[in-house]
Amino acid sequence: MNYLNLKTPRFLFTISFLLTFLITFAQQNNGKIKGTITTSDGEQAAGVNIVLKNSKYWTVTNEDGSFDFNRIKANTYMLQVSLAGYETLESEVIVAESETTTINLKLKVSNKELKEVVINGKKNIVSKKTDYVARMPLKNLENPQVYNVIPKELLQEQIAVDIRSAVLNAPGVTTKIYPSGGLEIAFRGFSTGVNARNGMETLSGRSSVSIDNAERIEVLKGPSGTLFGSSVSSFGGVVNLVTKKPFEASKTEISYTGGSFGLQRIAVDFNMPLTQDKKVLFRMNASANTENSFLDYGFNKTVLFAPSIIYKVTDKLTLSLDTEIYNTNNTRPTYGRSYAAGLTNPTDLKLDYRTSLFADDADAKTSSPKIFAQAEYKLSDKWKSTTLFSWVDERVNYSYQYYTVWNSPTEVQRIVSRFGPIHNNFTNFQENINGEFSTGSIKHKLLTGINYRFTKGTFKYATTGVLDIIDITKDFEPIRKNQVDAALKDLEFGVPDEQTFSVYASDVVSFTDRLSIMLSLRFDNFVQKKLEDTEGYNQTALSPKLGLVYEIVKDQVSLFGNYMNGFQNSGPVNQPDGTLLILKPIYANQYEGGVKIEAFDKKISTTLSYYNITIDNATRTTPDGFNVQDGKQVSKGIDFEFIANPIAGLNIIAGYAYNDNRIVKSSNTAIEGNKASGAPENVVNFWLSYKFQNKLKDLGFGIGGNYVDKQYKFENESFYAPSYSTYNATVFYDRPKWRAGVKYNNFTDTKYWDSYGMAQNPANVLVNLTLKL
Repeated sequence: MNYLNLKTPRFLFTISFLLTFLITFAQQNNGKIKGTITTSDGEQAAGVNIVLKNSKYWTVTNEDGSFDFNRIKANTYMLQVSLAGYETLESEVIVAESETTTINLKLKVSNKELKEVVINGKKNIVSKKTDYVARMPLKNLENPQVYNVIPKELLQEQIAVDIRSAVLNAPGVTTKIYPSGGLEIAFRGFSTGVNARNGMETLSGRSSVSIDNAERIEVLKGPSGTLFGSSVSSFGGVVNLVTKKPFEASKTEISYTGGSFGLQRIAVDFNMPLTQDKKVLFRMNASANTENSFLDYGFNKTVLFAPSIIYKVTDKLTLSLDTEIYNTNNTRPTYGRSYAAGLTNPTDLKLDYRTSLFADDADAKTSSPKIFAQAEYKLSDKWKSTTLFSWVDERVNYSYQYYTVWNSPTEVQRIVSRFGPIHNNFTNFQENINGEFSTGSIKHKLLTGINYRFTKGTFKYATTGVLDIIDITKDFEPIRKNQVDAALKDLEFGVPDEQTFSVYASDVVSFTDRLSIMLSLRFDNFVQKKLEDTEGYNQTALSPKLGLVYEIVKDQVSLFGNYMNGFQNSGPVNQPDGTLLILKPIYANQYEGGVKIEAFDKKISTTLSYYNITIDNATRTTPDGFNVQDGKQVSKGIDFEFIANPIAGLNIIAGYAYNDNRIVKSSNTAIEGNKASGAPENVVNFWLSYKFQNKLKDLGFGIGGNYVDKQYKFENESFYAPSYSTYNATVFYDRPKWRAGVKYNNFTDTKYWDSYGMAQNPANVLVNLTLKL
């Protein structure tokens, strides 16, 4: 299934032309209504659903609070805005044929309260509003970068209990669990973790991350080193977790989820103002989770505490503190190190799908306290300063990790390593200045920033070597902790301290209200400290970013193109002849072009693009052991997303991604031209849900699925995970004071494996009950 044979530029032009024609034609008849919605404190009310009662018409306000109803039949209507827990706002409006009626309304809630309430029972999944993607307030149609937003409303609808299932709503995304326990997310042919939290670094490669404090998840596509640096972004992009923030109303939600494999889960979301004037706001998210593996051995236990506080000191200064403690105790997945010739995929192995080779007393315990602080100061109406601090302390008490070497379909070697204690500490200071100004008729949105990053850590490791060789067709016992501990040999590795100082700037220059260009540049100075007899080193990188946007239909259709850069700092390498090779930063350069559409009164949002990512100076090793920096890798493909609320209560999400990621040049000539590991060609996702609006009101259902193409585990293409399709369905009943739902995951009971060759969950059921107090 290869769709890249399309004449891509002509294809994109044809699609944009047809959509532009349809949108323009649809606006020719009948009357119009336009206006602005503001909050009680005078702020623009973005993302508000507005309904014309007793009609099919409804829309959503733009980022500036404005709204439009187009092609409205001449009549008298009652325009309504309803906020849960607040008085309904209504106003009569008369529409005449071929005329525009203007109406402006003010809500009885503040801007902070508005961000948290559910409006009229509807969930706006189309909105892509974010300040983090460009580190400035930039509309989706104005942004030359492709990104996806997964809101908490969608996660509630899907009864998502982990980040892994949540991110599968983004086009092209596949996931797996690292042998170390962290979540690996892959798209555009490259892997990353949830490395950003509210735009700041939050690595979690060994401790994972909880979904219970997630307001939304943002997936930024393409190398993003210019604004986020090399530690947060991969060559494929960035995954940013936006956390829940305190707001001005008192509200509590208590949620229980139970299900297959012994799942028992409770989560609490508690919010209240601490002072009568609502200048000090507090919120606590907490959860406890326990479940067994679908295998005969294995478990996962997690505990989360995530308190946060906002203090509005003055009208200009706002302070916030966001903290988290996330503890895990679980078993790690089994990683196959190698496979004998003739073993091409997991179905060749004779191991039962639900059987584990390792007992669950050899487990892992991790903790990850985090602190994020922010001071936002309004310098003027158009300028603000944001000062940020983050501290992430990832600790591994111990982590038993399982490995296999398959000699034949029935014979396997079993190996266990124990990692820990391991300590990784990441400290970040950041200062951003955002503002707007004009030079004549040209408008500018400017971001300037500096970032200082400091890391330190310790690393201990022990391994058993091969513990035994067994025939899985005969009776065998799983490997237990006492067998492992008796065979372990301890090792300890020094970890050098590192620091990075960065300066960056981005200017969005608008020549007209339709044409803009983004100019961005980052300077990075990376220093690794001396460690015992190993000398330290110093490395400097420059990372540019360029983008062009032209709105061919104002506020509805834009054409965009970008050049984006990502980089990785690389340490010096000792050569076989005793010389030291100083490596340059490894750069990835992306060129991308496409079309974005937000049409029909914000009921439809779609993005279609073609990209090409090239890594020209990857490192490789020659047959005589020398390191050379001249490798090359090219990843190219198509990214498509479609989101729609065509009628009240109906949500449609669909995505398709084609990726061709190949090793173009390598020291191993045998793999030149091969597919990169963990990079499927075709990935499809969809989700359709409907909530009844009149009869059977508050009852809803949803159905969705994912298709993932064949994925190679190794770049020599010797072993692969077969392609698969999985389907999920949910039924829910959502009342103002409570919500109940049932979810049936993988209801076709498909057997499938991730790109590491690890077996995934068979069919399972979740039941959820949420009380809204």
